Amino acid sequence: MSAVTTNQPLGTPTWIDLGIPDLDRAMAFYGSVFGWEFDVGPEEYGRYTMCLLGGKKVAALMPNPDENATEFWWNVYLATDDLDATVARSAAAGGTLLMEPMDIADQGRMAMVRDPAGAQFGLWQGRVHVGCELVNEPNTLLRNDLVTPNPGPAREFYAAVFDFTLDGNADLPGMDFTFLRRPDGHEIGGIVGDTAASESSWGTLFQVSDTDAAVAAARAHGGISEDPTDMVYGRTADVTDPFGAKFTVGSPLPGGQG
Repeated sequence: MSAVTTNQPLGTPTWIDLGIPDLDRAMAFYGSVFGWEFDVGPEEYGRYTMCLLGGKKVAALMPNPDENATEFWWNVYLATDDLDATVARSAAAGGTLLMEPMDIADQGRMAMVRDPAGAQFGLWQGRVHVGCELVNEPNTLLRNDLVTPNPGPAREFYAAVFDFTLDGNADLPGMDFTFLRRPDGHEIGGIVGDTAASESSWGTLFQVSDTDAAVAAARAHGGISEDPTDMVYGRTADVTDPFGAKFTVGSPLPGGQG
């Protein structure tokens, strides 16, 4: 189901947000690329802004509280129904706690963790806010993959913390790609081993109906993008927004492939 009304199972990417220096410019950019509408939050909550598609929450933008920040990225939050227990499992598996568990009003509880390979991710225990209310549809979150030059420790960590099974991918010969699957068999993403990667980070892939159109919109509104390319799973392109935050857009191949 693409509509989400309850908390996702443990380890499922459930929410994404982005802190940037100019909220108005970010809304103009992402509104043009994805057709999102925006609900700007009050000052007391840092103007945390919900990105809406058809009235449903699909992501969030916020002014970065660090005025000296020069690097920006999409944060991915993995679901948990017991934040403290998952934080404890993360520490036991070699993770580093970056932000202590905290309550976000009545919305839920969150923490930030760095895995042993150096990638940062959030944990979210939903209450009123379950996370993305619409996924796997055009202009919403499709998947998240971890790219790292050191995949071994990353695979061990996520399997230990979230009980993921680790499976290879015969569709991508020559690539070090491991599927991450929940105990129920659902694929939540993957780990890409890339010796050329300068750091470890979680990527964000948005589904779109037309990759070429999304790339054109991004370029027209201050973004930078590679030309779209076809792969076994669809037509994709890597995009950099006006602030340097990277993400990927992808659409199915013509004829229903991908």
